[in-house]
Amino acid sequence: MGIRNLALAGALAVASMSAFYTSAHAEDVKITVWSLDRDIQPAPNLIKDFNNLKSGITVEYRQIQFDDVVSEAMRAYSTGQAPDIIAVDNPEHALFSSRGAFVDLTDMIAQSSVVKPENYYPGPLKSVMWKDRYFGIPKATNTIALYYNKDMFRAKGLDPDKPPQTWDELVETARKLTDPAKNVYGITFSAKANEEGTFQFLPWAQMGGGGYDKINAPGAVKALEIWKTIIDEKLASRDTLTRSQWDSTGTFNSGNAAMAISGPWELDRMVKEAKFDWGVALLPLPEPGAKRSSAMGDFNWAIFANTKHPKEAFKVLEYFVSQDNRMFKDFGQLPARSDLAIPPTGQPLKDAGLKVFQEQLKYAQPRGPHPAWPKISKAIQDAIQAALTGQMSAQEALDQADQKIKAVLG
Repeated sequence: MGIRNLALAGALAVASMSAFYTSAHAEDVKITVWSLDRDIQPAPNLIKDFNNLKSGITVEYRQIQFDDVVSEAMRAYSTGQAPDIIAVDNPEHALFSSRGAFVDLTDMIAQSSVVKPENYYPGPLKSVMWKDRYFGIPKATNTIALYYNKDMFRAKGLDPDKPPQTWDELVETARKLTDPAKNVYGITFSAKANEEGTFQFLPWAQMGGGGYDKINAPGAVKALEIWKTIIDEKLASRDTLTRSQWDSTGTFNSGNAAMAISGPWELDRMVKEAKFDWGVALLPLPEPGAKRSSAMGDFNWAIFANTKHPKEAFKVLEYFVSQDNRMFKDFGQLPARSDLAIPPTGQPLKDAGLKVFQEQLKYAQPRGPHPAWPKISKAIQDAIQAALTGQMSAQEALDQADQKIKAVLG
């Protein structure tokens, strides 16, 4: 064979080999994932680990901003540019599911050896459901409970091992702990006119026998009246109406509030900032023996209906679920599953608090689910503000909210 022919054969061989690798590489199915997670949070790290498995599926990740999730995701879906997988805030899930934007995963879940509905807390599981079908998988979860300053309890002659159990006890305890001379309020929480206010108030309405669809139930009215008493008697700062959960908990950490209603996301901050003995208790009840409730936060995974690779996308979700035991250990987030133990951190106050939050999660309920949740939530927020600022009585404010919500519900 001449040099020219040999060179041609070599070139053809290289081209063939290149084509082979290109073809092999092309066989990898590409799955795109959108979520809010930063580099220290679950999504990008789990995706990196998944890609290292060389499973024939390559996952590409994009971090998006909280305020853009719904608008950008809906726009992407309507134009055929949606990712295969997205993480959405749990109260927004029904908006997508009800419009056919998410894949119905019910049959896939039934056949899965990894995703088991019975392993999840009821609240997170309910948040991915629409018309008794599963349109997603819970990613993580959180809730709220009562933080309290045990040192302040002792100083006022209160038993630090007996936090308030009922609404009346909470108010009475807050009265005893409020000390204007020392700039100490009895309690702090968020009644802000946004989703945080709804997040904090809705469990009270639910424990009172109400809910978003019966927000003016007598027990819900009583709950808002108690909030009004707390504000009027200055047992909580007036800026409770405008402060976030994060800011209000900062008041507790600084020693300017004896109790705080907040979530497990504050535990690490509490350990670092709170220079006193503190504990966590379940949310007080309307009366002994009443039904418990609590708020439920965090995000869910879902697969967009216009994905070209639903089976491969579900395999990615199965991998994420298989790593749920890392959710707290590696990322500090509570798994949405009741079958997973939280490993001890070696910090007694934090470990005791985690046990309470896990107990509280048994009673956590999603906001909704309903596709028009933002409108429903806005009606509740407006009622809270109207009552706490004295524009209306609690009854009038919640009656008005009920009318608005009924109009939304049709």
